[in-house]
Amino acid sequence: MSDLAITGLLVLSLFLILGSGVWIGLTLSGVAWIGMQLFSSRPAGDAMAVTIWGSASSWTLTALPLFIWMGEILFRTRLSQDMFRGLAPWMQGLPGRLLHTNVAGCTIFAAVSGSSAATCATIGKMTLPELGRRGYPEHMIVGTLAGASTLGLLIPPSIIMIVYGVSAEVSIARLFIAGVLPGLMLALLFSGYIAAWALANPGKIPAADQTLTFMQKLSASRSLIPVVLLIAAVLGSIYAGIATATEAAAVGVVGSLIISAAQGSLSWQTFTESLMGATRLYCMIALILAGAAFLTLSMGYIGLPRHLAEWIAQLGLTQGQLILVLAVFYIVLGCFLDGISMVVLTMGVILPTVQAAGIDLIWFGIFIVLVVEMAQITPPVGFNLFVLQGMTNREIGWIARVTLPFFFVMIVAVALIWFFPQIVTFLPEQMRR
Repeated sequence: MSDLAITGLLVLSLFLILGSGVWIGLTLSGVAWIGMQLFSSRPAGDAMAVTIWGSASSWTLTALPLFIWMGEILFRTRLSQDMFRGLAPWMQGLPGRLLHTNVAGCTIFAAVSGSSAATCATIGKMTLPELGRRGYPEHMIVGTLAGASTLGLLIPPSIIMIVYGVSAEVSIARLFIAGVLPGLMLALLFSGYIAAWALANPGKIPAADQTLTFMQKLSASRSLIPVVLLIAAVLGSIYAGIATATEAAAVGVVGSLIISAAQGSLSWQTFTESLMGATRLYCMIALILAGAAFLTLSMGYIGLPRHLAEWIAQLGLTQGQLILVLAVFYIVLGCFLDGISMVVLTMGVILPTVQAAGIDLIWFGIFIVLVVEMAQITPPVGFNLFVLQGMTNREIGWIARVTLPFFFVMIVAVALIWFFPQIVTFLPEQMRR
């Protein structure tokens, strides 16, 4: 049977099982079992047991539930209110004024969350009503929040970076550090678009609420000190080589519990809710990862990744053409799958091709995160769009339309890291020295 026929059968099986409502993790395992049972001589049951156990018992994955728990704890604090109070005075003098609080707030919360949906919900809880009450245009409030909340995937600690690091077998600490400069660059691009829009539409931005002195601004920003210290502790310990990603995640959990207790938000109920929320989310991700590991093994035995890599090599694509093809591929795939599923489903096939093309896997990880960010705001399966629909009661189509400019801003970001790869590679190279 030809590779094309085998691939077609497996893809058809994948969509048929997904369409029947089966969980993604179980679907991946089922497709892998079908492929190994029909097209490989290795017993599928034995391979499935060994692979799933190996995936679930990976020490590298320990950082994942800890970072998820840290975000869940902070999600239940007064962090969003404190952020708005602390950031608003500094934004009044910028073109676009308080619209920048969406970008700045998402940037800060992304550094302690790791999830774009959690970032969107946490910052949106405060900025949507506050900016609406002050008379800012709704389409810009929602659009800036949808775009900026995707920073939860790019600015470390990032859940999807951990998933990619495990799948590609690259250093998660180096991936985290590699995401810092691209994340800040993307935040600046978002703010730049807001400023340009505000200068082009001066009558649509409300006047400044009040004028504060420098010392008054500093006083208003005191509420930001705990979360800034937490970010410094988590990322600083990784960058300085003091802690691994897993140890830094433990520091983050302890720090978030201390912040929550100091704010009076920590109770037995919020503690158990955060723990159960993190457990549910991690179990879902772990099941997907286990299924993807088995699917990768199955495809390896069938030989599909090798044959695909050989086929792409025969096309004679340059690195730039390959990256362009992969960007379009992931954006289209993102219309139907969530980010984590996209990464774990494709890495087994894509990585041999990327390595054969001589593309740095750390750089490729940041590229993948950026294109997955785009998928978070593309219908019909854009997670951030669903979060905002629940918070605004607007139609998905309208939310997607007002978010479109920020989709194009992310395309600019991808182009920048391609033409200037040092944006990604500079900090990881410093860690080696």
